[in-house]
Amino acid sequence: MQSQNKSLSKGLMILKKVMLSKEPLTANHLCQSLDIDKSTMSRLITTLVSEGFLDYVDNSKEIILSDLMRKIVEQDSREKIIQKTQKLLDDIFYLTEEASYLGIYDNNSVLYLNQVDKSNRVLKTRNAIGLHAPLHSNAFGKVILALKKIDLTKLTLKKYTTNTITNTQKLSEELILIKERGYAIGNEEHEYGLCSVAVPLFNARGEFIGPVGISGISIRLSLESLHEFGQRILALTQNSLR
Repeated sequence: MQSQNKSLSKGLMILKKVMLSKEPLTANHLCQSLDIDKSTMSRLITTLVSEGFLDYVDNSKEIILSDLMRKIVEQDSREKIIQKTQKLLDDIFYLTEEASYLGIYDNNSVLYLNQVDKSNRVLKTRNAIGLHAPLHSNAFGKVILALKKIDLTKLTLKKYTTNTITNTQKLSEELILIKERGYAIGNEEHEYGLCSVAVPLFNARGEFIGPVGISGISIRLSLESLHEFGQRILALTQNSLR
C-alpha cells in the first residue's frame, strides 16, 4: 500500500509538472526536475498515457496533456475568469446601459464567455454566450488581433458588410491604432445595425486575458459615443483584477 501511495504521489507530481509547463516536456527533463529514476519515470509516463492523462506530440518523445485533460483545465480556467469578471461586466453595463461581454481567443476566433444585459428594452442584442465570431469584423476580435501574435496573412478576411475590413494592410494599420488608444471599435462591420467597442483586460501579472466591452444597435451607439465609451470602459477596467 505504501509503495502504491508513493507511485501515485510521483505520478501526480509528473502530471502537475506537465500541466504547469507552457512547453512540451521530455522524460529526461522530468527525471532531472523531479528526481525520479528513468525506469520509474518510464513506467509512470506509460501509465499516465494509457489512462488518458498525458499524450505524446506526434511521434516524438515530447509529452503534453491529453485532449481530455486540456479541456478540463481550460474549462476550469474559463469558469474562474467568468467569476472574477462578473462584477466588471455588471459595472460596464451600468456605465453604458448596453449589453456587456467578455471574450477570449479560441479556435482562431473570439469566443463570448459571458454577457450581462439587465435592460428592459424590447430591442436587445441576442444571447451570445458560447458563440464564436470572426476576429476581423468586430471590436472584440480586433482587440485579440492587436494583443496576440497572429499572422494576419493566414486569416480569411470575409466581407460581411460594406464596412468590413478585408485588406490586410488596412487591418494592420487599425491594430496599431487600437494599441495606441487602448480600445477597438466595430462599426457595423459584421452585421448592419450592430456596433461594438472593446478594451483589453489583463490579470495581476499583466497577462492578456481577453476583450471586454459592449455591443448594441447603431441607432443608440453613434461613432462618437463608441469612442467615448471606449475611453470610459478602458478607465473602468484598469486595475479591475489587481
